[in-house]
Amino acid sequence: MRAEDFERVERAIGFIERHAQGQPSLGEIAAAANLSEYNFQRLFRRFAGVSPKRFLQYLTAQYARELLQRSRPVLEAAFAAGLSSPSRLHDLTLNVYAMTPGQVAQRGQGLVIRHGLHPSPFGPCLLLLTERGVCGLAFAPPGGRARALAHLAGRWPGATLRQDQTGTRPVVERIFAPVPAGRDQPLNLLVRGTNFQIQVWEALLRIPPAAAATYGELARWLGRPGAARAVGAANGANPIAYLIPCHRVIRGSGALGGYRWGLARKRALLAWESARNEGRGGLAGPERDA
Repeated sequence: MRAEDFERVERAIGFIERHAQGQPSLGEIAAAANLSEYNFQRLFRRFAGVSPKRFLQYLTAQYARELLQRSRPVLEAAFAAGLSSPSRLHDLTLNVYAMTPGQVAQRGQGLVIRHGLHPSPFGPCLLLLTERGVCGLAFAPPGGRARALAHLAGRWPGATLRQDQTGTRPVVERIFAPVPAGRDQPLNLLVRGTNFQIQVWEALLRIPPAAAATYGELARWLGRPGAARAVGAANGANPIAYLIPCHRVIRGSGALGGYRWGLARKRALLAWESARNEGRGGLAGPERDA
């Protein structure tokens, strides 16, 4: 991946969303990303391992509805089995640790949080790391590092912050590696939130890559039917992007709902996961054109 790749992908997705009724050609979309059709093809091969035409099929509301339908039996079984087992992100095992009431009262006092800004497939990402695990991950636009850091670190007002590019880089590389290294060693996540928020974040970890659920389904699986809005609010408060996959919760219509780090990024995340999953022989993607 090149540093500017996601900017071009995001630009292409934004152009498609603005001109959906006109069904723009591949050449027009490529031009919106300031690329020739040849280089546009290469961009999506690098980014998702598929052609632009194939990737664009993953972006439609129709595919999102199909994804919900195919995911439902898998997720029904996962939630019926309970939330006690470790969760997996592709081949990466994740363990979630919530702060105890006593630790919450200390507001992070005595905690050292190292942070670093690094490239990722979805643009620059800011990682916050403690000895107990990852406590923050956000996608930060150019010039947005200070704001993202203030937002994430605000959960831990008593903590000591230290910039540490060297120490955080291997963790980011492990998170976004095509084939995660050290798959036998779990990656720990440290979260601070209300009991309900933590329940929602733990439930999100049951939704595997290339799957999706609705806000209402997640509320029902948590034993809180009718709490879809509260689930949406907890999603929006998620402090660890990508690893706690709030991007996998969408509306029943196939509309994306919200996403703190931008709807184009949410759409790209879902399509990227579906493309990778299809390449691994997972759930089928949208039907190919004849």
